Amino acid sequence: MAIPELFLSETNFRRHFIAGLEQMLIENDELGVFILVMANALIASEVWERLDSVLRQQFNENSDHFKSTLTNGETLKFSDDDIQVFLKMMVVGYKSLSPREQHALEYWSIEFNMLRAFRPPRSATLDIVTNHAPFDDRGFHFNRKFLRKEALWEGELEGRFVELLYNKFPFVENHILLVPEREHCAPQHLTKGDHSHIWRLMKTLGETLPGVGIAYNSYGAYASVNHLHFQLFIREDALPVESPNWKHNCGENAYPTEVLTFKNNDEAWENIAKIHQQGISYNLLYRPGHIYIFPRKRQGSEAHASWHSGMTWYELCGEFVCFNREAFDTLTAENIQTEITKVRL
Repeated sequence: MAIPELFLSETNFRRHFIAGLEQMLIENDELGVFILVMANALIASEVWERLDSVLRQQFNENSDHFKSTLTNGETLKFSDDDIQVFLKMMVVGYKSLSPREQHALEYWSIEFNMLRAFRPPRSATLDIVTNHAPFDDRGFHFNRKFLRKEALWEGELEGRFVELLYNKFPFVENHILLVPEREHCAPQHLTKGDHSHIWRLMKTLGETLPGVGIAYNSYGAYASVNHLHFQLFIREDALPVESPNWKHNCGENAYPTEVLTFKNNDEAWENIAKIHQQGISYNLLYRPGHIYIFPRKRQGSEAHASWHSGMTWYELCGEFVCFNREAFDTLTAENIQTEITKVRL
């Protein structure tokens, strides 16, 4: 099967990514869409440069609507999550909603991401005691009708129908949620078929999209939605966990937590299946022909530092999203290593 145009090159992907955000913003006069596009614009300068004027106009219109509605004692007809996020944006002001900033701390990297700090926590704040729970139609899931307008693309990839949804609060370049066969209502629990599909997909996409990766948070490892999904991204730089300095990459230095690496699909699945049987939660990073597996303590079992919101795949790969300006300016490599060590089994 031919590769869809979207995936033929990074240039194609970026063009579709930006055009989709612009179309969504212009065609949907909704608060949730505005927040999504704003969050993506603060990650990518190309998006910001293209959409700044429209975003500014919609910010002012939404602010006026909030003020008049609340002044008149009326009810805002938006979701509670979107109301909370936008009220925080109003307090900060449009000019002070700063783009993402990053800097390196020895092996690690840290970013200051103001808007992601406003994100509703969903299930990420729950103390979870298992690595598997059934799908709950009453909870948040990707079959919600309002999410259809937030889709970048849908179609068949490597034998399965998938939908690509924009991430409402991204933290990495070209950040997309990949939801396979969403109407099957599969929970966030990997099967051998799911794993093999992603492995094949990585091989295919790697031929045209240098820097492509797919990540996975298991249930109990900061998966914010218990509906099968993966996180696709494209970035030029390797993640810290991919450095040749680490023992898991045949280097000399020990990583602060356990990392299993495999270049064989079946061997990787055998180890994931063992982790399932042991009731352990985990995170995954797929690269073309390569996978990193992070068995880890379950969320809620250890208190994380107040300057970040938890240990997802991104943090275990050595990149931290920081919500506190002072912490961003003063944290050390030792602080980062301490946080990663906390999840070691």
